[in-house]
Amino acid sequence: MRELYPEIEPHAHGLLDVGDGQSVYWEISGNPDGKPVVFVHGGPGGGTGPLQRRFFDPDLYRIVLFDQRGCGKSLPHIADGASLEFNTTPHLIADMELLREHLGIERWQVFGGSWGSTLGLAYAQAHPERVTELVLRGIFLLRRKEIDWYYNGAAGNVYPAEWAKFLAPVPAEERDSDLVEVYHRLLHSPDEQVALDAAVAWSTWEGATSSLLPAPDRIAETGEARFALAFARIENHYFRHGGFLDEGQLLRDMDRIAHLPGVIVQGRHDIVCPAVSAWDLHTAWPGSTLHIVEDAGHTAHEPGITHHLVEATDLFGKRG
Repeated sequence: MRELYPEIEPHAHGLLDVGDGQSVYWEISGNPDGKPVVFVHGGPGGGTGPLQRRFFDPDLYRIVLFDQRGCGKSLPHIADGASLEFNTTPHLIADMELLREHLGIERWQVFGGSWGSTLGLAYAQAHPERVTELVLRGIFLLRRKEIDWYYNGAAGNVYPAEWAKFLAPVPAEERDSDLVEVYHRLLHSPDEQVALDAAVAWSTWEGATSSLLPAPDRIAETGEARFALAFARIENHYFRHGGFLDEGQLLRDMDRIAHLPGVIVQGRHDIVCPAVSAWDLHTAWPGSTLHIVEDAGHTAHEPGITHHLVEATDLFGKRG
């Protein structure tokens, strides 16, 4: 069973001015002359962390992590009241291209999970000539049925106690409404406590349902105020707008990247991003390899998920 590589520290980092008053945090670790790979984090709004460097052999890879607009170490931060006006999928794709050019990278591997798989696919379809391979986990195609499954009640049948906590900030008379819209109002309430309560409920719903077995540390992390405010507001913003994608766009445009090698890793019991999306992507991308991990949920850090992700990066890293 493959495991994460040992802890490493970045040897370069910075803030890149991407326009619109936004600066994106980036860092590089691993081999400065290695195969470039970009880690695309989830959420949107999740940010990066040291653990994410460890999916890649540091002797083989030049490992690029970056925080998407408004979260992590990027500035300005949504939790500080920054505007979401210039925070859209096209903006994030453009940021990735600007970062690639800034770092002098010709082509790179794209690695992402959950929302990272969404943005990774969207980026690759916009710039297929800049991508060597894709390694994707917990597939999220941002179709309306996926949003409704997770935020409008169906997933609550699997996690009823956690769903009750998600509903707690919502007025009783609105609980049969589109909860993405209701939460938008709550998250941007002029009453700071109302906004914070909504953010924590939104964020911890995902924290509580992401792994096959309970993960108290993950729930605590997602309930931290600054993280929750950015995570919830950014996610809700994107989901209200269909990810700033046409309905079904990512499957529609798979012909643009059908020639690229790809590995898809999916937990059978993923409640956040059910396995049907991974199957639909694999069906539209016959050249991809699909691994369904029978004893896993959504997170990248369940043993079977980690095994297949590291196995994939090892394979592609040795190809050069």
